[in-house]
Amino acid sequence: MTTPDLHLRTLYIFDDRGRIAATREPSPNPTPALCLVRSAARCVWAVGTDVPDNIAAELDALARDEPPIPALREPPVHAERYASLLGGRVSSGPAFSFPDALPDPGDIVFIDDVRPLRRHFRGWVAEEMPSRSPVVAILEDGYAVSVCCCARRSEVAAEAGLETAEAFRGRGLGPRVTAGWALAIRASGRIPLYSTFWDNDASLAVARKLRLHAYASNWSFYV
Repeated sequence: MTTPDLHLRTLYIFDDRGRIAATREPSPNPTPALCLVRSAARCVWAVGTDVPDNIAAELDALARDEPPIPALREPPVHAERYASLLGGRVSSGPAFSFPDALPDPGDIVFIDDVRPLRRHFRGWVAEEMPSRSPVVAILEDGYAVSVCCCARRSEVAAEAGLETAEAFRGRGLGPRVTAGWALAIRASGRIPLYSTFWDNDASLAVARKLRLHAYASNWSFYV
């Protein structure tokens, strides 16, 4: 079952106190000082390991007082207080689950080599390919033009990472590779998940086309 807890634990690795120690991304990325994942049923949260204990205790108390939300875009009730305690910047967006029925992705391929990615994409590292697997792509002239992989993954679930080369956008390739990736994740016995930012119109359009279900809102504070 898709829950706010599952989303949070797919994003991060926790220490023995339940504090955010690292992301589950293949390469190191900054961790938030506070992450709230809220749904219509509940709110779950975690505090980063770098936050002083006295501030962490106050953040915990405030988050415990956050009510369920009727609309996912609503800011946290204590947003101003979090900001006054932490400073920094906010990152927020919806978390989605996939429907039981997904469209046929058509002509896709699974790749385990960075060479087909190098013409249209940057930043791919050969050593990261196993931890991003399955890497699903649509090829043109032997090179990937749209690709979906594991942005983060655990033993239970994985979150999609999607990119389509700029010259090939607007052709419906993103939903196809994302559907192919989700089917492969299900075949591996894990739960496929999808999340994005509220201002990422292209990513939200993919979610609409695949009829994904927005089950929670992620609200994170980076110092």
